[in-house]
Amino acid sequence: MSRDVPQIPYSEVTPKHLYLSRREFIAGAGAAAVASGILGEAYAAALQAKPSQYRVDEKLTPKDAVTTYNNFYEFGTEKGAPGLASRDFKPLPWTVKIDGLVDKPREFDMSELIEKMPLEERIYRMRCVEAWSMVIPWIGFPLSALLQQVEPLGSAKYVAFTSVLRPEEMPGQRGIFQVLDWPYVEGLRLDEAMHPLTILSVGLYGETLPNANGAPIRLVVPWKYGFKGIKSITRISFMEEQPPTSWNLMAPDEYGFYANVNPEVDHPRWSQATERRIGEDSFFGSGRRDTLMFNGYGEQVASLYSGMNLHRFY
Repeated sequence: MSRDVPQIPYSEVTPKHLYLSRREFIAGAGAAAVASGILGEAYAAALQAKPSQYRVDEKLTPKDAVTTYNNFYEFGTEKGAPGLASRDFKPLPWTVKIDGLVDKPREFDMSELIEKMPLEERIYRMRCVEAWSMVIPWIGFPLSALLQQVEPLGSAKYVAFTSVLRPEEMPGQRGIFQVLDWPYVEGLRLDEAMHPLTILSVGLYGETLPNANGAPIRLVVPWKYGFKGIKSITRISFMEEQPPTSWNLMAPDEYGFYANVNPEVDHPRWSQATERRIGEDSFFGSGRRDTLMFNGYGEQVASLYSGMNLHRFY
């Protein structure tokens, strides 16, 4: 399978703070995480390592937009709500349990994931179902690197994800105006989960993943719509049958299991043929561009869906 994602010189796309010395990084943005014993030297070293081959030749979305304009309904439905309502969320300590159809089920501590997983920077296009998009420099590692640790059984065909349930810290999970049933659940087919483009992210823009963006660990699948990027993951389970997903359960006529970016399949309430790139103009951007099939990653992932009716399996 080809991995020829457009590339540009690293020095032209890397945010300035990635070039800071390890001492400066620890003293600055990473200080709180280092003090908690989660990131330490391993994370700082990863930020200065050679970047991944997976990066796009496009202007990065401003960090302020990425961290203040997002969907994280556990903290509220307005785009700016997560940045404000997540301030009291405590992402540490944290563990991720992996179970189901595996030979070696186990629970991973975040410090173990940071120290042992192959962290790298990946610059991905990201597309939201509401027809807006971003280009984000994620810090993370291939999901496959973690899943292989538990040795999936031959009967496993899907991977299910469960997010955290903390109504005392997440105002969107309590009260009478809850949008979804909690906790948030998501799923991928096993070959999608094992694809080299699929990562678990622990940071962005060279810093620890902010609470509003899914701290301390979230899923990133760049050829799918944003609601596939489950945040604050606590459990990953291997299954034989297709797992339920939160938005598909809530509105199956609007949100399918696959959620592949397809400009030919409109959402019932808006067109998916074009998108607005956040940050390109004033007030987070107003210009529009054509939406790319599979969000521009068709060369890498189209073969996963060979023979499938992508209008039916949306």
